[in-house]
Amino acid sequence: MNETIVLGETSISVTRKDVKNVHLSVHPPDGHVTLVAPTSTRLDVARAYAISRLDWIHEQQSALRNQARETPRGFVERESHYVWGRRYLLHLVESDAKPEVSLDHKRMTLTVRPGSDTAKKQQVIHDWHKSLLHEAIPKLIEKWEPTLGVKVNQYFLQRMKTKWGSCNHDAGNIRLNTELVKKPKDLLEYVVVHEMAHLIEPVHSDRFVAILDEHYPNWREARAELNELPLGSEDWNTQAE
Repeated sequence: MNETIVLGETSISVTRKDVKNVHLSVHPPDGHVTLVAPTSTRLDVARAYAISRLDWIHEQQSALRNQARETPRGFVERESHYVWGRRYLLHLVESDAKPEVSLDHKRMTLTVRPGSDTAKKQQVIHDWHKSLLHEAIPKLIEKWEPTLGVKVNQYFLQRMKTKWGSCNHDAGNIRLNTELVKKPKDLLEYVVVHEMAHLIEPVHSDRFVAILDEHYPNWREARAELNELPLGSEDWNTQAE
């Protein structure tokens, strides 16, 4: 059963699991806080621990609030768009042909039918983003399955407001944020490895950290870089795709 600790304006979601120690996390992009506690931990003990870490929580949340955010995209001529960490200027073409997106050295060309509105342009680019991810992710999973000794039964792409990825340990599935297509490919790989490691260890325990330290030793640098890059605009839903 999930419980909640409220400390002033800070709300902390508490989950009890079969772990040895309490683990406190502040999650991008909105700074929501979770606390994983051993099954036997009393709520007042978890609350006391959270109070002792309140200054740290506020520091992490402040850093996230100050992180640069993308402005909502209007899908207009010469607007900046990012793919795999590189900036491209949008060029619009209206044509009675199947909508498509292509890249050259510094330009992203979006071809749509005459009269297409912003929502349609957004959907064309989003579908293209997903196609890029569907091309990249299976290769990463195949690369890391033998190294980690796990099997990913299925992966899903999803627009997420609060995390870069998630893992369903029991089902053997991982979910990845479609916003990752805008970040450098090595950061996508970090998130894939992170979620696959959760197939071994479901929570952010000392064992989980040891798994990352062994197999992806620069994970801390990758995490810091990912969380320093501009976040997506807030107009997302959470529908799986």
